[in-house]
Amino acid sequence: MDWGLKNRIARIISPADNRALMLAVDHGYFLGPTEKLEDLKKTIASLAKHCDSLMITRGALRTSVNPDYAVPIVLRVSGGTSIIGEDLSQEDITVSIKDALRLNVAAVAMSVFVGSKYEYQTIVNLGKLVNEAEEYGIPVLAVTAVGKEIGTKDARYLSLACRVAAEQGAHIVKTYYCENFEKVVNSCPVPIIIAGGKKIPENDALKLTYDALKAGAVGVDMGRNIWQSDNPVAMIKAVHSIVHGSNNAEQAFTLYKQLSGKPNNNNPNQKPNNNNPNQKPNNNNPNQKPQQ
Repeated sequence: MDWGLKNRIARIISPADNRALMLAVDHGYFLGPTEKLEDLKKTIASLAKHCDSLMITRGALRTSVNPDYAVPIVLRVSGGTSIIGEDLSQEDITVSIKDALRLNVAAVAMSVFVGSKYEYQTIVNLGKLVNEAEEYGIPVLAVTAVGKEIGTKDARYLSLACRVAAEQGAHIVKTYYCENFEKVVNSCPVPIIIAGGKKIPENDALKLTYDALKAGAVGVDMGRNIWQSDNPVAMIKAVHSIVHGSNNAEQAFTLYKQLSGKPNNNNPNQKPNNNNPNQKPNNNNPNQKPQQ
């Protein structure tokens, strides 16, 4: 593996702990202005400093991300259908490697739809993308997309999809967590990052994160379960405490509640905390509110 390729992967997966916290904000390429992602620039501004990398489209990158940010970019390069179209699996490569280089990205990402009507097209396109990206030392992240059928996908299917992506040369695979996830990890020779999926309660999303890492995933690429949370900054910090810290799911949820200013239900006498629980209130300003 060439130095440039290794260096770009190290910007996504931290060499210090072999973990990754990717923030997904590429949903607009097929969902449009989905809930709480309407003002993309505002959403990114509050969260970018808390993640390791940002998964985004080129249009959103150019219009909504401050170029002064140091956050590495994982660029979505596939598309072609929307949520109201006939078949989400009918995707093609929509961004050139030249444009990816111009945008100084850390990696490029595309979906593969194993078992779908357009399986052949997406798998062949993945191979072509790897061919071109490796010429310039750019890693490829393959997303084992499943459309609206995520609830029916098990370890057998996800193992197949991840292995196919890795065999085509993907350097990282993004997939979904499932029961017996160790089987998926053990059969995939490249690092696996977990998709956050649809919005679920915060404690469930944190348990998903913890269970996936415990089963062998190197990290998460979470979107809706962060920026659709009532307290997105508190949520991404809680996820970070699992991915790059030693918190389990319960400890991370306690942290989320503290950072959100919510009382701990296990301790009815506990007062809400702010981002700095050691900070004392300003007695000269009795109306001062806790920082969020």
